[in-house]
Amino acid sequence: MVRHEIPAGPAARPRAARPTRGGAVDSRRLPRYAAGEIAVPFVIATAAEAIDRDTFWEEHSHPTHELLWNERGASWARIGGRVWTVTPTAGLWIPAGAPHSGWAPAGTLHRAAQFGIHAVPPLADRPTAVATTPLLRLLLDRLDSEGLDAPARSRTEAMVLDLLAPAERELTLRIPESPLLAPIVAAVRGNPADTTTLAAWAARLGVSTRTITRAFHAETGAGFSRWVATARVQHAMALLAGGEEIDEVAARVGYHSASAFGAAFRRITGVSPGRFRAR
Repeated sequence: MVRHEIPAGPAARPRAARPTRGGAVDSRRLPRYAAGEIAVPFVIATAAEAIDRDTFWEEHSHPTHELLWNERGASWARIGGRVWTVTPTAGLWIPAGAPHSGWAPAGTLHRAAQFGIHAVPPLADRPTAVATTPLLRLLLDRLDSEGLDAPARSRTEAMVLDLLAPAERELTLRIPESPLLAPIVAAVRGNPADTTTLAAWAARLGVSTRTITRAFHAETGAGFSRWVATARVQHAMALLAGGEEIDEVAARVGYHSASAFGAAFRRITGVSPGRFRAR
């Protein structure tokens, strides 16, 4: 099996685990590299890791372009003010040198591919969602197989690069940073089942509902209800990818019925919860 050392890759040595409500979390501190700061001997190098407990990667950056996807489960990457959802069918392209952090729950089978900038032009100059189709995943798997000679590897790499394309949808959540919205963001992201209404938040914060709505639109491009629905769906994707039943997931993210949850899920992702879990 061909293996390359990938600078600051997902298998870097973790720091000591820190306890949380759900148990121990692997918190990993990785280096920050500028694009091309370290020369790499490969065009594409792949890696896989079975995440056996909740894992957090502190903010870091690679000298290579990176493609993240999962063979099993859903995870998240934060880049600037956005949180991206990564699943088996929705990957994430991160340009070389772009600072990012990540989170993967226990049970995730995490995949990553590093692309040498000397040989691979960037798919985009910003983080970009990528549709990780079955064919693309098979080709990336082939690069990690034993007995692949140089000509076969070059052909496979060329096909991978030919298939890389931005996805039609981005599974992202913009995180507002204003002090006004901070309590709402903390409550919803900490407990997606929180059902505090816009009117209740306005009363609690001593402002009008209009002020909160304007602030959400200014910082995220979405209103309060849309932002909360997106945060809930993003959390639900990880639960569904972990095999939980749709009715249970609906309740855990604040919906009183599976039908209401399904409608919200389709609006955000374009597919039903059942289809997403099957994929």
